Amino acid sequence: MKQQTNPINNELLAYNKCVQAAYYKILKLAKNQLATIEYEELRYSLTRSDRIIIHEFVTPVIYLRLDCTSYGVYAIHYGFELMQKATELSKLTSSFTRAIYRLTSKDTTSIDIENSVHTDWVIYNPSELYEHVEERNKHHTFALIKYRDTATQRKRMLSVA
Repeated sequence: MKQQTNPINNELLAYNKCVQAAYYKILKLAKNQLATIEYEELRYSLTRSDRIIIHEFVTPVIYLRLDCTSYGVYAIHYGFELMQKATELSKLTSSFTRAIYRLTSKDTTSIDIENSVHTDWVIYNPSELYEHVEERNKHHTFALIKYRDTATQRKRMLSVA
C-alpha cells in the first residue's frame, strides 16, 4: 500500500525551508556589515544551535535568532542596540532592520513568510545580553568576525596621507 503524504506537512516543510534560507541571507548580510566595524570588541559574536533554537547570533550591536515554535513553525527574532545619535553603528542597525523585512517580504520569497518575523519579544540592548551570555557561557560558541576594510575607509585614509 502506498503511503500518502500530508499536504500540511509538505507546506510546513516548504515554509520552514524558505524562512531558514531568508534567515541565513540576513545573517550573512549582518556579518558583512559587522566586518566593517573598526573596533574589534564590537565584532565579537556568540552563536548557538540546538533543537529549538535552530541558530542564535549575539553581538554587542545586533541580535538574530531562528527558532522553532511549539507548533513546528520557524520564526525569526531580532534586536539591535538603540543609538542616541546618527553614527556608523546606527546606519548599520537601520540597514540590518530593513534587511530583515526586505528578505522576508512576499515580493522577495517564493512563499509568503512575512509572518515569520516575530516581534512578541525584541532585544533592544544586545550589548547587555552579550555580556550576560559571555559570562555564563554554557551553550554558545565565541568567534571574532574578521575586519574588512571598506572603500570609504580607504579613501578617508588616502585623503589624510
